[in-house]
Amino acid sequence: QVQLVESGGGLVQPGGSLRLSCEVSGRTGSRYYMGWFRQAPDQEREFVAGINWRGDRPYYTDSVKGRFTISRLNAKNTMSLQMNNLKPEDTSIYYCSAHLDLVSIIAQSGNYWGQGTQVTVSA
Repeated sequence: QVQLVESGGGLVQPGGSLRLSCEVSGRTGSRYYMGWFRQAPDQEREFVAGINWRGDRPYYTDSVKGRFTISRLNAKNTMSLQMNNLKPEDTSIYYCSAHLDLVSIIAQSGNYWGQGTQVTVSA
């Protein structure tokens, strides 16, 4: 089992920045692929960004490319999402997730999930 706990959400003005963190506990010795998803009200949960175990192959959905940066520090069992130039359409609950690989995590079948953290972008 893997436990995931997100932090760092909040209210920010358009154009502002936030940094989300995900702390991993449990079976941290396994080499999980990690990612971030988000879900806005009345919308389906969508993939935002993912990163492999080594941290050298980030992957982003088109809408956040150039604005968001995903990273991980395995020695501290943490993963982060730096979000810059935030837009109102980025407003969502953001979830940390883990799975075996990119294909599996995007399929959202059998993922480990955190409880989510709210990000609100508003003037």
